[in-house]
Amino acid sequence: MTSPRPVPVPASATPDAVPGTVLLSVVIPCYNERFTLRELVRRVMGVPVDKEVVIVDDGSTDGTLDILAGLEQRYTNLRVIRQPRNQGKGAAIRRGVQEARGEFTIIQDADLEYDPNEYPELLEPLLSGQADVVYGSRFASGHRRVHLFWHAVGNKWLTLATNLITNLNLTDMETCYKVFRTELIQQIPLRSNRFGFEPEVTVKVAKLGCRIYEVPISYNGRDYAEGKKIGLKDAFSALWTLLKFWFSSDIGEVGRHTLARMAELGSYNVEMYERLRPFIGRRVLEAGAGVGNLSRLMLDRDLLVLSDYEREYLRLLRRRFGTYENVVIEHVDLSTFTAADMAGYAIDTVVCLNVLEHIEDDRRVLAELHETLADGGNLVLLVPAHQALFSDLDRNLGHYRRYSREELSAKLRDAGFDVVHASYFNWIGAIGWYVFGRILRRGHITKVATRGYAMVSSLRALEQRHEFGFGLSTIVVGRRRPRAS
Repeated sequence: MTSPRPVPVPASATPDAVPGTVLLSVVIPCYNERFTLRELVRRVMGVPVDKEVVIVDDGSTDGTLDILAGLEQRYTNLRVIRQPRNQGKGAAIRRGVQEARGEFTIIQDADLEYDPNEYPELLEPLLSGQADVVYGSRFASGHRRVHLFWHAVGNKWLTLATNLITNLNLTDMETCYKVFRTELIQQIPLRSNRFGFEPEVTVKVAKLGCRIYEVPISYNGRDYAEGKKIGLKDAFSALWTLLKFWFSSDIGEVGRHTLARMAELGSYNVEMYERLRPFIGRRVLEAGAGVGNLSRLMLDRDLLVLSDYEREYLRLLRRRFGTYENVVIEHVDLSTFTAADMAGYAIDTVVCLNVLEHIEDDRRVLAELHETLADGGNLVLLVPAHQALFSDLDRNLGHYRRYSREELSAKLRDAGFDVVHASYFNWIGAIGWYVFGRILRRGHITKVATRGYAMVSSLRALEQRHEFGFGLSTIVVGRRRPRAS
């Protein structure tokens, strides 16, 4: 048995910045591959990577199960999952992803078309923190077997269609070699049972705003006489899958999707920051930084503490800002937060945008944030406004409530703050929220919504000249009174 060697991880690559090794889950969907399976597993096991191998047999009938039984006895880091009946490659991948235990997951076909020795190159962008997903491209560069012309044409046309729909610039969407952070791929709902997995997962990682890298790989394609299963009807099915999932809202975790959509509204984020900037000091805690849409605009502060409670967002923040000497990234759950969590940072500003509405006991949190601040420090809050706008958009984002500026101001005063500013923000967004949430009853922010919003965004400038009595959000700033001597 081959003894796998671990892959070293840069200190900056792990969630807690601790050097060590990572485990790669190799998911192999398998259906009637008795001629190649034993050799494929031998090659996978020989790769110098710390790994587990998860083989999902999709109802094989050609003796593959007997070979799997022997492999399971031979390799202690190999698990076999047996589907009760043949359901398709996509269904097998879905089951294997659910079973994965490693930090990263790669999809490996059970034939010999792809070379497992390329795992280290595929993992490198993930280990260095540059990527969320890595595709192994058969067409980017490198040597390859000269193979079926029309098959290559089909691949390139499907990739072109994918790029047109998603605004990516992939060279090989249909590649088998896709590597994911396991936590990410396990959060994405996968529906395709056959060969639709490739276009489905590509559309969904694009919608979520994931950073996708391509790495050139070799390719030793087999022909239909050698057992190739994909055909022309699968190409048409892939095109249909692309369109179906691009227009659907089936993207799993709504919060991450919404933040990705908001990241596209660069001018909106800048305009919001300009409204808040006069109240932001030099030593800032951003409570609930998410993916860092606002954080990047505060990198000139003397100290910027970025916090969130979701490991997914903390990884993204570390990858984006972890090398800045004035940036500290902390795990903070506001629902259990106490002022002692920030002891020693001398925070003069807490920025908390679209977070308080997620906390059931918001009064307790406001009292703790009051104690966190230095004398004269500001708590800068932006929260959803007007309970009348509450809809499935709010429920799916985990909102307990929406606020009026009077209600939030009163809660700040109860927590010991002097209210120095209270206003509504983004009147045009409130109209869009009402249309999409209350009238159309949409459950998440769609790309159509963000594009439509961008088209009318110039109307937001009216807020600079006129005070509107409503808005998508309310901004309230509380100032901490000096402590009694």
